[in-house]
Amino acid sequence: MERVTYLDKGSKQLEDFNLQIYRGEIMGMIPISAHGLQALLQLMQTNMPLYDGHVYYCGERVNSWKSTRRSANRIGVIDAHSRLVEHMTVSDNIFVLRQGFRQNIVKNRLLQRQLAPFMKDIGVQIPADAYVDKLSAFERVTVELLRAVVAGYRLIVLHEIGTVINGEELVKLYEMMQHYAGQGFSFLYISLHLEEIMEVCDRVALFSNGRIQKVAQRAEMKSEIVQSYTMEFDKMIRCHMGRHNAARREKRVVLSLSHIAGEVLADFTMEVYEGECLVVQNLDEQVLRDILSVLCGDRKPKEGKLCIEGKPIHPVSCKDLALISADPTKSMVFQGMSYLDNLCMGLSRRVPGIWKNARMKNSVRREYAESLGEDVFLMPVEALGEKQRYQLVYTRVLLQKPKVVVCVQPFRGADLTHRVFIWKMMEMLLDKGMAVVILTINLADSMSLADRLIRVSKEGIVQEVGKEAFGTLPIAAPWMDLYR
Repeated sequence: MERVTYLDKGSKQLEDFNLQIYRGEIMGMIPISAHGLQALLQLMQTNMPLYDGHVYYCGERVNSWKSTRRSANRIGVIDAHSRLVEHMTVSDNIFVLRQGFRQNIVKNRLLQRQLAPFMKDIGVQIPADAYVDKLSAFERVTVELLRAVVAGYRLIVLHEIGTVINGEELVKLYEMMQHYAGQGFSFLYISLHLEEIMEVCDRVALFSNGRIQKVAQRAEMKSEIVQSYTMEFDKMIRCHMGRHNAARREKRVVLSLSHIAGEVLADFTMEVYEGECLVVQNLDEQVLRDILSVLCGDRKPKEGKLCIEGKPIHPVSCKDLALISADPTKSMVFQGMSYLDNLCMGLSRRVPGIWKNARMKNSVRREYAESLGEDVFLMPVEALGEKQRYQLVYTRVLLQKPKVVVCVQPFRGADLTHRVFIWKMMEMLLDKGMAVVILTINLADSMSLADRLIRVSKEGIVQEVGKEAFGTLPIAAPWMDLYR
């Protein structure tokens, strides 16, 4: 991409954007600010009209400010959202749905024989006749990667894959990427964590506000990037880790899950202590869904019970339990309601009559106008910025004053600027004495807040680690050097 400037509805998404990815290279990208990132991914796949600049793919100019090619570019994108067709088999997704497949009769055994050498090549065994909706997250990512390779996509983009597969599976994915890079395939690996980038990438580009700010070679990555661009976050973590967290070491149980049985969990028991930050790393996406379904009340467990301070509760109506879902700025901000009504939704669990009490609602507005800003109360919710949406969601929880807050992959999809803000919001909840449970797949930023870590598989808890022993964990996560 040379000097690309791209506008969407008059808003400048990319400005004087330059990026070169070479044949057989694994290129990393860290979005310091994500503005323009989605436009970049869309522009790589689809030749939309440019305001300025040129785009070349495999040595051929495919897009220019002078003329736009109508056809799409053969570039694959793999991220947290599956692009496979569920209720169809692995072989159907890889072969039948690809462009150029012209057989009128699908010969399943032939497709299975064709798939076998690809699986053997990367050392993975996924049944060709397995249905996609039954696959694990890692298997799904592997199938998407194979589909891109079979389709002849010479460039494959992996966007925040660390949020859907665990550390051990990431290592296997890196081996596959290096294998195909050796065959001439190129990769763009987008992640917010330098630890991931350094494991597999040859170079890294820093993306901010629609431009590439810096490109560093592998040897320069840590010294030039960490010191220059993550200094504020690093200082916050060091300050937090240096605090004396005596209050969070209290052993009074506030939340307990006892002998829970779900779709994949057989007998799961977990206790959360008052004021602590507990990170629950789910080694399988299905395990995450099982635990989440119990904590949010979507499905009654087949066996077991959920208790707050020893009393069985239903999560939907319990005032002492709050849940912040993944991507809360989209799923927990309700359009068509005023900012004040959005803010008071958590408080309504403690004060059911607040909707008819204008004086109490105005009191809430006066109390929080200084910290939130008076102007947000006058804005339509649709016009709120990303930071204002995060602030709305976390302040709503603060108003509810629960004993336990469950955060589902809180840093997923957030750029570095917003991660700093989310981190501060979660620390605010801990400082108010609330217990915070972080449900995640990749440890990443969550470790910096944690007092305790438990790792859960389909068989139940496989490991429990206290903060004093974090340094013994054999993982590549941010700030592990500090723990060691």
